[in-house]
Amino acid sequence: MSKKQEILDAFHYRFACKEFDTTKKMSDEDFQFILETARLSPSSFGFEPWKLLVVENKELREALMPLSWGAQTQLPSADKFVILLARTKEALAPESDYIQNQLRHVAQMPDEVVAAYTNHFSNFLTHDFDLLADDRLVFEWASRQAYLAMANMMTSAAAIGIDSCPIEGFDKNAVEKLLIEKQLVDPNEFGVSAMLAFGYRATAPNREKTRQSLDAHVEIVY
Repeated sequence: MSKKQEILDAFHYRFACKEFDTTKKMSDEDFQFILETARLSPSSFGFEPWKLLVVENKELREALMPLSWGAQTQLPSADKFVILLARTKEALAPESDYIQNQLRHVAQMPDEVVAAYTNHFSNFLTHDFDLLADDRLVFEWASRQAYLAMANMMTSAAAIGIDSCPIEGFDKNAVEKLLIEKQLVDPNEFGVSAMLAFGYRATAPNREKTRQSLDAHVEIVY
């Protein structure tokens, strides 16, 4: 089988799995592989403005149930349940400790490049995308980066026969309040972006994947 066909097969295999087989568990090696594809995912400016909370705690999953209408079958049945966090406006300020650490220690840029990159990012926030016009816009921008990691995790999982389900059906403020009370989230650093469940499907999809045609999505400008 060609590499291209393997990749397409993974996309065809993946679907939003609503309920998982609780008798089947993925190996630690497989889950670490999935997490590694998140770590290696691209992000704007290379800032990786996300964090993954892997919820193994049964009591926390139960506490999330009344707050997460879109995860009623996934929370109790998923082998792994992940809450994706995205960084806040304060955490992503150009001079913040997080951004400066990314530039100086993660990317290992020299001082003059750090100064230029900091200025470039500041202009991006202020002018290019006008992200400082509303307090939530920077968080939403960070969430878009987190979704890149989420998509890669789902595809890599499908490639090795593991199912997943992305979830936005939850009360964001209530979930954040719960995580803050549990001292799992610092509201000055993170907000909740999405949820993601992993495991093995309890039943096969009851219909084939449906999508618009390629022509509906693509316009070529000559």
